[in-house]
Amino acid sequence: MSFLPAPPDAGIRFRRVDLEGKPEIEARIENVSQTNRSTTVAKGNAKIQTVEHILATFAGCEIDNVIVELDANEPPIADGSARDYCKLVESADIVPQAEKREAYHITTPLELQTGDTLMSIFPHDRLKISCTSSDKAGRFAQFYSVELSPETWKAELAHARTFCFFEEIEYLIKNGLIKGGSLENAVVIRDDAVLTTEPLRYPDEFVRHKILDILGDLALLGRPVCGHVVAVRPSHTLNCELARMIQGQMRKPLVAVQTFTPPPPEKSAAKGMNRELLDRVQQGGSLDITELMKILPHRYPFLMLDKVTRIDGNKITAVKNLSINEPFFAGHFPNHPIMPGVLQLEAIAQAAGILMLKQAENWGRLAYFMAADEVKWRKPVRPGDTLVIEVELTKARGNIGRAKGVCFVDAEPVSEAEVTFMLIAADGP
Repeated sequence: MSFLPAPPDAGIRFRRVDLEGKPEIEARIENVSQTNRSTTVAKGNAKIQTVEHILATFAGCEIDNVIVELDANEPPIADGSARDYCKLVESADIVPQAEKREAYHITTPLELQTGDTLMSIFPHDRLKISCTSSDKAGRFAQFYSVELSPETWKAELAHARTFCFFEEIEYLIKNGLIKGGSLENAVVIRDDAVLTTEPLRYPDEFVRHKILDILGDLALLGRPVCGHVVAVRPSHTLNCELARMIQGQMRKPLVAVQTFTPPPPEKSAAKGMNRELLDRVQQGGSLDITELMKILPHRYPFLMLDKVTRIDGNKITAVKNLSINEPFFAGHFPNHPIMPGVLQLEAIAQAAGILMLKQAENWGRLAYFMAADEVKWRKPVRPGDTLVIEVELTKARGNIGRAKGVCFVDAEPVSEAEVTFMLIAADGP
């Protein structure tokens, strides 16, 4: 196994160098195929088992982008902990990258329970994990709570080894789950005895390893998470289910917002016209209102662009001409009419949606507005003004896009924002 540097926004990827074509599997919750005793990710015919210790190492060391090359379907187990993986990282050194780390902050509590296993997460300013573990009979009940940082990861969690109960071994052997297992890389509990080749590394080593597993499974979200995880007798299955619930919370704003890229064209109609528009967008031509209405799904009163004057690389410039007949002026405010700031934000979002169409594979997909950050409204926009919208696409990773936009009137900035959106496939307009 080798750890290789990766460019910004590459994420964590596993590469099977022993298979034809060296297929890669992204460490994402969508690629989880099995959670029986360990976590397996798969894509096509390629799979990697027991990824949680590797992923916990990267999460604990705050590494966002790395390629893990393997010549087998499982990482070397080492001593059953993450200690050797940490040494590998430390020997290579960690390089800061210019792109901003975007942690997701839990907004409302989430909880799920199956039998004796309970998983929940609450809003918190950092990632904190509190965990209780024991077997079904309540033996070796342990509790530990830790707030994650590179320092606490290396000192408090990384050395905790895999463990199992003696009565589980026959099942594990029959199912091929511990082919390389021994007392060199696991702790075995038999009745009230602990079988190990060395003393326990922590008095509560078992629950600390459970926390290590939780950290690794949550890393499948693909971005850092800030929240307080409270777990009772956790398992990989419930860890991954909690990750899916968190992912659902991330996407929840999509339900309530409008789309701002075009619906997929009907397969039987206007194929040549769509091809021509795609060429115009990719080559940087201008677009008038008729062409915009063939691209954007918005109609009166929510079409916030009148024309696109320039598309240059990852930048676009669009225009909105404002008259007193705009419907929002009638109520905002009748005696002192100004354009609502949220509609300027919508204009930025619509222009960003057009930029995404420069990639042919995105043509016909829908972009849902997910978030707006660093929003500032600087000056009022009034009837008679010409709003010039300038947007730059700053990130396009998979189906997630991010753009920064600024609105001008008479060359003076009146508003700005950073918008995040997700591209999804759709069956029709």
